[in-house]
Amino acid sequence: MSSCRKRCKREILKFAQYLFRFITGTLNADSVEDELELSAARHRPEALEQLEAQTRFSRKELQILYRGFKNECPSGVVNEDTFKEIYSQFFPQGDASTYAHFLFDAFDTDHNGSVSFEDFVMGLSILLRGTVQEKLNWAFNLYDINKDGYITKEEMLDIIKSIYDMMGKCTYPTLKEETPRQHVEIFFQKMDKNRDGVVTIDEFIDCCQNDENIMKSMQLFENVI
Repeated sequence: MSSCRKRCKREILKFAQYLFRFITGTLNADSVEDELELSAARHRPEALEQLEAQTRFSRKELQILYRGFKNECPSGVVNEDTFKEIYSQFFPQGDASTYAHFLFDAFDTDHNGSVSFEDFVMGLSILLRGTVQEKLNWAFNLYDINKDGYITKEEMLDIIKSIYDMMGKCTYPTLKEETPRQHVEIFFQKMDKNRDGVVTIDEFIDCCQNDENIMKSMQLFENVI
């Protein structure tokens, strides 16, 4: 079981690395001086200066990222099916489709059914170079499935179940059917300080910041780029 957990952790780290390599791996860094260009029929990214101000990437890095993104996604956007296909490659032992759906929604900040270059870079900047507060805000948004500003017990259960499904052989057949709900009951009781049946972003961040294991997990992406 311990070797399986280690393998799963490596797969998660590989995915974080792939997020970057997916849009840079085929590029020649010597050609980054080329200017951004897209035909009128394609999605046109925001000005580099604006993205540079909004993210923790330099202009040169953004040029490299964009050239790779355009190479892989000529239309300028990634749809959910493509995103799921990419993500599932890193969890062949389970079913990653549901969790990938939730993850896609977290990247799709304007909820139009596609992830643009701006969406992708903004999310990537937070995951790889954001502060702990920014990463926790992003994580809260992931758990807040209906985006109403609160996490309900059922939303948390949906996410936890999708994670167990994604891990597949790393949990089954030893995982009992009631295990996800039991874990959610423990997490929710710990987070819902005022016992009103929902977790606010303040409760979520406060609980996470006081949990040593969660804080260690926040370091997962720091050295990817």
